[in-house]
Amino acid sequence: MAFRGWKWLFLVGRQNTFAKAWRSRRGGPPLRWKRCCHWSAGKSLDPEVKAFLEENTEVTSSGHLTPEIRLRLLTPCCRFWREKPDLWPYGDPFWAIYWPGGQALSRYILDNPRVVKGRSVLDLGSGCGATAIAAVMSGASQVLANDIDPIAGMAMILNCELNHMNPFPITIKNIINSEAGNWDLIVLGDMFYDEQLADSLHHWLRKCIRIQQTEVLIGDPGRHQFLSHSIRSQLHKVIEYSLPEYTRQENNGLTSSIVWSYQPSNSLENS
Repeated sequence: MAFRGWKWLFLVGRQNTFAKAWRSRRGGPPLRWKRCCHWSAGKSLDPEVKAFLEENTEVTSSGHLTPEIRLRLLTPCCRFWREKPDLWPYGDPFWAIYWPGGQALSRYILDNPRVVKGRSVLDLGSGCGATAIAAVMSGASQVLANDIDPIAGMAMILNCELNHMNPFPITIKNIINSEAGNWDLIVLGDMFYDEQLADSLHHWLRKCIRIQQTEVLIGDPGRHQFLSHSIRSQLHKVIEYSLPEYTRQENNGLTSSIVWSYQPSNSLENS
């Protein structure tokens, strides 16, 4: 089965495995900017893994909404686009796809740097790190990228280097349901693919807003699991982007992606 087939499995069902991983990796102490577990450039990268990632991804800045950002992604030029997914040795490479919600968030931040300038930003479920990179490019004072896959953390470091920036802190702990962190802004894209995970996100984001007055921006192309969840009534549409043809083809014909502002009502905030 080619990678395109693997990706289709992800879109229609294999996301459940990833959702279970998010739900199961709980606990640990509250994260703070100066004390979080993070990757650093060079010494944190296993040479064998680094070589594998460089050999089996393509550096690209085309086919997505942010040509300013260069990323290592799985593309038709890569061997694993055609190889059986089971031959990939490091678990499903969800980070190697630039998903539509993340594209919309990154485009919005690049076009509106005031949203992050001088602010602390958490990129939740960061994947390839594009939205965190966009936040750094747009002048965020502090950026923390979060993903539960350690290989994603390594890929983010490589993507920072591609864009001529020092790697930002990257934590691979599941921080959903932890104590609300003191962030000015939380951004998350393409995370609402499982009802139980969506419920956890809904509760935790609401707590961050209530306790820390955190602003929350969500990127999503309008998947059913997102639009049908109760969080939908608490969202305000910020902007909608038409997706490039390449992204449309690789996402089952999705034509646009939207940035939403999450603004729970007072009654929900106090629940």
